[in-house]
Amino acid sequence: MRLLITGGCGFIGSNFIRYILEHYGPAQVTNVDALTYAGSPSNVAGLGAKYAGRYEFFQADIANAQQIDALMEKHPYYGVINFAAESHVDRSIDAPGNFAHTNVLGTSIMLECARRHGVQRFVQISTDEVYGSLGPEGKFTETTPLDPSSPYSASKAGADLLALAFHKTFGLEVMVTRCSNNYGPYQFPEKLIPLMILNALRDEPLPVYGDGLNVRDWIHVEDHCRAVFSVLLEGRPGQVYNIGGEGELQNLEVVKRILAQLGKPESLISFVKDRLGHDRRYAIDASKIQRELGWKPLHRPDEGIRATVDWYVAHEAWWRPLLEKGLCGK
Repeated sequence: MRLLITGGCGFIGSNFIRYILEHYGPAQVTNVDALTYAGSPSNVAGLGAKYAGRYEFFQADIANAQQIDALMEKHPYYGVINFAAESHVDRSIDAPGNFAHTNVLGTSIMLECARRHGVQRFVQISTDEVYGSLGPEGKFTETTPLDPSSPYSASKAGADLLALAFHKTFGLEVMVTRCSNNYGPYQFPEKLIPLMILNALRDEPLPVYGDGLNVRDWIHVEDHCRAVFSVLLEGRPGQVYNIGGEGELQNLEVVKRILAQLGKPESLISFVKDRLGHDRRYAIDASKIQRELGWKPLHRPDEGIRATVDWYVAHEAWWRPLLEKGLCGK
């Protein structure tokens, strides 16, 4: 089974590649990444040597039809898993066009190339942010109307609809996954958990939007990877699968847990002006994937966040160059 993974040098994509190569011996992986600021070869360092003959990397932009077409001519691919995306909400507010380019146009090109080259299965990786904001009660289901609040989530909603339309129109076996907030190793330090960890380690202020009471459902990246692979193999074409970690926490609570583990004072917390269009609460109903595919999260937020803090403490050689280049903390 040969898989084409886009965005494989990013946070979730690189974890997925490691998971596949480690747990599924026959699988062969082609990693396609444009190597923008959040995609780094260091995330997949050593894989070519460790898994010789089973792993290859190509630098390419998924919105470049000529590059993607040439890649798909090299091998017959069983599946495409499209992790590639511009994903930071703040950056989408500053430069919406970049998000339309990668997330909408790029997805369209991947779908069309997959259709032309006979790819059997296509998994479009999306986000719970396409549903908008929840009140204090209830959870997002797969039938919740799409109501995106930012250019990022709007671009992902558009990509989802394109993917599902390719199933309806052309019969391509497309599945869409919508996951809650991921955390874990190799996450670029612009996201909440790694940013808070690194600032705390350096005794710098920890910027928290608004009152910090925005609620997210947190899922460890390895649980997400397991779910995506289950969808690839056993998901029903044309279906959406919500993936949640059963770990709702306020952002402020997450920050306090990180500070406590590192032995740092809560006085480092700095409340800053709230982000535009900042959704108040996300919560995922993952009963469909649990019922149909037998998946469930294995990591609880308390132990998962502790392990993630420990990983960043132990891997300064990974994150220090990002700080020195001034890429983090936007």
